[in-house]
Amino acid sequence: MELDKIENILEKYFQGETTIAEEDQLKEYFSSSNVAQHLEQYKPMFGYFSQVKQQKSMQEIPLPKSRDKKRNVAWLSIAASIVVLLGIGTYFFASEKPAAQPVAQSELGTYDNPEEALAATQKALALLSNNVNVGIESVQYIQEYEQSKNKIFKQ
Repeated sequence: MELDKIENILEKYFQGETTIAEEDQLKEYFSSSNVAQHLEQYKPMFGYFSQVKQQKSMQEIPLPKSRDKKRNVAWLSIAASIVVLLGIGTYFFASEKPAAQPVAQSELGTYDNPEEALAATQKALALLSNNVNVGIESVQYIQEYEQSKNKIFKQ
């Protein structure tokens, strides 16, 4: 192989742009005895790849027994049932509390004394009237603005 071609492929290799065929060419070149002096530093790297490819693991991997899986599934279903029952119990317990407490008469906004009711009604109507008057004043400002705009921009 030509040295320039190998150097170009090596540069592409370090940039991550090589193809599988080009990488095979590099492995062949560095596994041969005709490696250029300035490229000797890369020889162990490509030699390592070929050595690792030939290695095989002889260690046994213990597989879990099917009985253990069945036992885990049983415990999981029991735990899920307990969570569902607790959720249902909490829902019914929480929903009964508001129904059991009687609502106080003052919370309904009713009055036993007619004079108090009249005073509260007058107060509420006065607040409403003030807010309506503020709204009417705003509308009057808008009408004046419209009249001024129409004088300036004759349509």
